[in-house]
Amino acid sequence: MGLVITEKGVRSGTMALSSPDQCIMELGHELDGAEQSSRHLAKLRSRIQQYFAGKRTDFSDVVLDLEDAGPFQRAAWEATRTIPWGETRSYQWIAAYAGKPRAPRAAGQAMSRNRIPIIVPCHRVIASDGRLGGYGGGASGLALKRRLLSMEGAV
Repeated sequence: MGLVITEKGVRSGTMALSSPDQCIMELGHELDGAEQSSRHLAKLRSRIQQYFAGKRTDFSDVVLDLEDAGPFQRAAWEATRTIPWGETRSYQWIAAYAGKPRAPRAAGQAMSRNRIPIIVPCHRVIASDGRLGGYGGGASGLALKRRLLSMEGAV
Protein backbone atom coordinates (compact mmCIF):
# COMPACT_ATOMS: atom_id res chain seq x y z
CA MET A 1 0.00 0.00 0.00
CA GLY A 2 1.25 3.47 -0.80
CA LEU A 3 0.00 6.74 0.70
CA VAL A 4 0.51 10.40 -0.12
CA ILE A 5 0.22 12.74 2.84
CA THR A 6 0.28 16.53 2.60
CA GLU A 7 0.53 19.05 5.40
CA LYS A 8 -3.32 18.98 5.42
CA GLY A 9 -3.75 15.21 5.71
CA VAL A 10 -3.88 11.97 3.74
CA ARG A 11 -4.46 12.89 0.11
CA SER A 12 -4.36 9.61 -1.79
CA GLY A 13 -3.34 6.01 -1.64
CA THR A 14 -3.17 2.78 -3.50
CA MET A 15 -3.25 -0.80 -2.37
CA ALA A 16 -3.03 -4.45 -3.34
CA LEU A 17 0.06 -3.93 -5.40
CA SER A 18 2.99 -6.29 -5.28
CA SER A 19 5.87 -3.84 -4.94
CA PRO A 20 6.76 -0.31 -3.87
CA ASP A 21 7.61 0.45 -7.50
CA GLN A 22 4.05 -0.47 -8.55
CA CYS A 23 2.68 1.85 -5.86
CA ILE A 24 4.87 4.65 -7.17
CA MET A 25 3.65 4.04 -10.72
CA GLU A 26 0.00 3.91 -9.58
CA LEU A 27 0.27 7.14 -7.58
CA GLY A 28 1.90 8.86 -10.56
CA HIS A 29 1.59 12.65 -10.58
CA GLU A 30 0.46 12.67 -6.93
CA LEU A 31 4.14 12.15 -6.11
CA ASP A 32 5.40 15.18 -8.04
CA GLY A 33 7.55 17.16 -5.61
CA ALA A 34 7.01 14.61 -2.84
CA GLU A 35 9.69 13.24 -0.60
CA GLN A 36 9.67 9.71 0.74
CA SER A 37 9.46 9.65 4.50
CA SER A 38 8.70 6.42 6.30
CA ARG A 39 9.14 8.29 9.58
CA HIS A 40 6.08 10.47 8.89
CA LEU A 41 4.04 7.43 7.94
CA ALA A 42 5.15 5.12 10.77
CA LYS A 43 2.09 5.63 13.00
CA LEU A 44 -0.38 5.29 10.13
CA ARG A 45 1.51 2.28 8.76
CA SER A 46 1.19 0.60 12.14
CA ARG A 47 -2.54 1.28 12.26
CA ILE A 48 -3.05 -0.11 8.75
CA GLN A 49 -1.08 -3.23 9.69
CA GLN A 50 -3.32 -3.58 12.76
CA TYR A 51 -6.36 -3.29 10.49
CA PHE A 52 -5.16 -6.11 8.25
CA ALA A 53 -4.42 -8.19 11.35
CA GLY A 54 -8.05 -7.69 12.40
CA LYS A 55 -7.14 -5.40 15.31
CA ARG A 56 -7.74 -1.87 14.01
CA THR A 57 -11.30 -1.11 13.06
CA ASP A 58 -11.58 2.66 12.75
CA PHE A 59 -9.75 5.40 10.89
CA SER A 60 -12.28 8.17 11.50
CA ASP A 61 -9.69 10.28 13.32
CA VAL A 62 -7.27 10.28 10.38
CA VAL A 63 -7.25 13.74 8.83
CA LEU A 64 -7.81 13.79 5.07
CA ASP A 65 -6.81 16.31 2.43
CA LEU A 66 -9.90 16.40 0.21
CA GLU A 67 -9.46 19.99 -0.89
CA ASP A 68 -9.77 19.26 -4.60
CA ALA A 69 -12.82 16.96 -4.34
CA GLY A 70 -16.30 18.26 -5.11
CA PRO A 71 -18.81 18.85 -2.29
CA PHE A 72 -20.88 15.71 -2.97
CA GLN A 73 -17.79 13.56 -3.35
CA ARG A 74 -16.43 14.81 0.00
CA ALA A 75 -19.80 14.24 1.66
CA ALA A 76 -20.04 10.71 0.23
CA TRP A 77 -16.53 9.84 1.39
CA GLU A 78 -17.23 11.25 4.85
CA ALA A 79 -20.48 9.22 4.99
CA THR A 80 -18.50 6.12 4.08
CA ARG A 81 -16.10 6.76 6.96
CA THR A 82 -19.01 6.38 9.40
CA ILE A 83 -19.73 2.77 8.37
CA PRO A 84 -18.54 0.57 11.24
CA TRP A 85 -16.16 -2.36 10.86
CA GLY A 86 -18.03 -5.48 9.79
CA GLU A 87 -21.06 -3.63 8.45
CA THR A 88 -22.13 -2.51 5.00
CA ARG A 89 -24.34 0.25 3.63
CA SER A 90 -25.92 0.74 0.24
CA TYR A 91 -25.11 3.33 -2.39
CA GLN A 92 -28.62 4.66 -1.67
CA TRP A 93 -27.73 5.09 2.01
CA ILE A 94 -24.51 6.92 1.09
CA ALA A 95 -26.44 9.24 -1.24
CA ALA A 96 -29.01 10.05 1.46
CA TYR A 97 -26.36 10.58 4.14
CA ALA A 98 -24.46 12.87 1.77
CA GLY A 99 -27.60 14.98 1.23
CA LYS A 100 -28.72 13.69 -2.18
CA PRO A 101 -31.15 10.81 -1.51
CA ARG A 102 -32.04 10.48 -5.19
CA ALA A 103 -28.43 10.12 -6.32
CA PRO A 104 -27.26 6.55 -5.63
CA ARG A 105 -25.45 6.46 -8.98
CA ALA A 106 -23.55 9.58 -8.03
CA ALA A 107 -22.66 7.85 -4.76
CA GLY A 108 -21.37 4.93 -6.79
CA GLN A 109 -19.27 7.30 -8.88
CA ALA A 110 -17.89 8.89 -5.73
CA MET A 111 -16.93 5.42 -4.46
CA SER A 112 -15.25 4.59 -7.78
CA ARG A 113 -13.16 7.74 -7.38
CA ASN A 114 -12.19 7.04 -3.78
CA ARG A 115 -8.46 7.62 -3.71
CA ILE A 116 -7.87 6.61 -0.08
CA PRO A 117 -8.79 2.92 0.26
CA ILE A 118 -9.25 1.39 3.72
CA ILE A 119 -9.18 4.83 5.40
CA VAL A 120 -12.28 5.70 3.36
CA PRO A 121 -13.73 2.16 3.47
CA CYS A 122 -15.65 2.11 0.21
CA HIS A 123 -15.40 -1.68 0.24
CA ARG A 124 -18.23 -1.51 2.82
CA VAL A 125 -20.61 0.00 0.24
CA ILE A 126 -22.78 -2.49 -1.65
CA ALA A 127 -25.85 -2.46 -3.86
CA SER A 128 -29.29 -2.26 -2.23
CA ASP A 129 -30.02 -5.84 -3.29
CA GLY A 130 -26.91 -7.13 -1.49
CA ARG A 131 -24.66 -7.47 -4.55
CA LEU A 132 -21.13 -6.26 -3.98
CA GLY A 133 -21.28 -3.65 -6.74
CA GLY A 134 -17.91 -2.52 -8.04
CA TYR A 135 -14.44 -2.13 -6.64
CA GLY A 136 -11.28 -0.88 -8.31
CA GLY A 137 -9.56 -3.30 -10.64
CA GLY A 138 -12.57 -5.09 -12.17
CA ALA A 139 -12.91 -8.80 -11.28
CA SER A 140 -9.71 -8.78 -9.22
CA GLY A 141 -11.03 -5.72 -7.41
CA LEU A 142 -14.26 -7.52 -6.54
CA ALA A 143 -12.24 -10.43 -5.17
CA LEU A 144 -10.34 -7.96 -2.97
CA LYS A 145 -13.61 -6.33 -1.85
CA ARG A 146 -15.01 -9.75 -0.95
CA ARG A 147 -11.79 -10.58 0.94
CA LEU A 148 -11.87 -7.30 2.92
CA LEU A 149 -15.55 -7.77 3.82
CA SER A 150 -14.89 -11.38 4.78
CA MET A 151 -11.96 -10.31 6.96
CA GLU A 152 -14.31 -7.90 8.73
CA GLY A 153 -17.02 -10.55 9.08
CA ALA A 154 -19.44 -8.72 6.79
CA VAL A 155 -19.74 -11.49 4.16
